[in-house]
Amino acid sequence: MTVTDTARESVAASLEQDGVQSHLNPPPSYDLTDHPVPTGREEVWRFTPLKRLRGLLDGEPSAASLRWETELPGGVTLTEVTGDEAVGLGELGPNDRPSALAVAHAGGARLLDVPADLELDEPVVLHLHGESADDLVWGRLVVRIGAHARATVVINHTGSARYSAITTVLVGDGASVNVLTLQDWDDDAVHLGRDAIRVGRDASVRHTAISFGGDLVRLHANVEYAAPGGEAELLGLYFADEGQHLEHRLFADHNAPRTRSNVLYKGALQGEGAHTVWIGNVLIRKVAEGIETYEENRNLVLSDGCQADSVPNLEIETGEIEGAGHASATARFDDEQLFYLRSRGVSEKESRRLVVHGFFNDLIRKVGIPSIEERLLATVEAELAKNVLRDVDA
Repeated sequence: MTVTDTARESVAASLEQDGVQSHLNPPPSYDLTDHPVPTGREEVWRFTPLKRLRGLLDGEPSAASLRWETELPGGVTLTEVTGDEAVGLGELGPNDRPSALAVAHAGGARLLDVPADLELDEPVVLHLHGESADDLVWGRLVVRIGAHARATVVINHTGSARYSAITTVLVGDGASVNVLTLQDWDDDAVHLGRDAIRVGRDASVRHTAISFGGDLVRLHANVEYAAPGGEAELLGLYFADEGQHLEHRLFADHNAPRTRSNVLYKGALQGEGAHTVWIGNVLIRKVAEGIETYEENRNLVLSDGCQADSVPNLEIETGEIEGAGHASATARFDDEQLFYLRSRGVSEKESRRLVVHGFFNDLIRKVGIPSIEERLLATVEAELAKNVLRDVDA
C-alpha cells in the first residue's frame, strides 16, 4: 500500500467517525427515493422558481441529446462508459434530484481522460449545443485528470434545451487543472447542473462558472479533498437580464487537513424581474486542521426591478485552522466613482461603462484563457448595450 493510499484511507475513516453533514448539502445517494420532488419550501430550493423548470424534476426518460463538438489535444480521449464504469472510476454520487435523474436517464456516461504527467499547451474544448427548448436532455460526464498532469478544460453550452447534467472532476495527486463552464444559452433554455470535484494530494483546481444566457440556470460547484495539501479556487461571473433567473450554489467540504479553498463570484443585474441567487457554504470538519478558506460574492444592480439574493455560510467543527471568512455585498452604481469620472470630463455613458468593466475586470483576468477573456469583455459590453447604456442614450 502506498503512502497516498494510506492517507486516503485515513481521511475516509475520519469522515466515517465524523458523521457531520452540511445543512445545505445533502449526502450523495444513487437511490432516487432519497431525492423526493421538492415543494419549494425546502431551504435548498426556496429561491428557485420550480414552475419554470418545465418537467426537469418529473424524471421523464428522454432519448434527446445535445450535439457535441470537441477540440482534443494529443493524448486526450473522450469515450463512452457504462454507468457502473462511471461509479467504478470514482464518480461523486448525486446529492439532489436533478443530478440523480441525470444518472438514472443519461444511459451511461462520457469519460474525458487526461493521462498522468501530460502537460497540455492548448485547452480541451467541449462544445455542447441544444436544438430546441422542447428537448429534455440528461447528461453525465466524468473528467479524469491524471497525477501530475496540467490541463485546461472548457465546456461551452449554446443553443436551447431543457438540460440536467452531473459532472465529476477527479484531479490526481500533484495535478493542476483549470475547468471553465460557459452558459451562453438562448433565452428559452433551462439548465440544471452539478459539478463535483475531488482534489488529490498537493493538487490544485480552478473552476470557473460563467452564466449569461438561458431563461433559468441553476448550477452547483462542489469540492472535496482526497488527501491533504489540495487547493481549490471557485470563480464565477454572471449577468442577468430581464426575467432571467441565474442561481449558483457553492460547497467546499474541507474533509482533509492542510487544504485550501477560495471562492469569488461577481454578478450584475438589469431589467424587470432579473433575479440572481448565490449560496456559498464551507464545511470545516474536525479532521480539517490547518485549513484556510474564504468566500466572497459581489453583486451590482444596474436598474430597478431586480433582485439579488446572496447567502454565505460557514460550518466549523474545529478551531485549529489557519483562517476562515466570508463577505457578501449587493449595491447600485457607486456614486462617488461616477462623480469622480464625470468631474474629469467623462460622459455619463462612458462613466457607467467604465464602472461596470472595472467591477468585472479583476475576475475576468483570473480566467487564464485569453480567447475566453476577450469574449467575456465583449459579452459584458453587449449586455450593457441592452439596458444601461441604451437608457443613457435615451
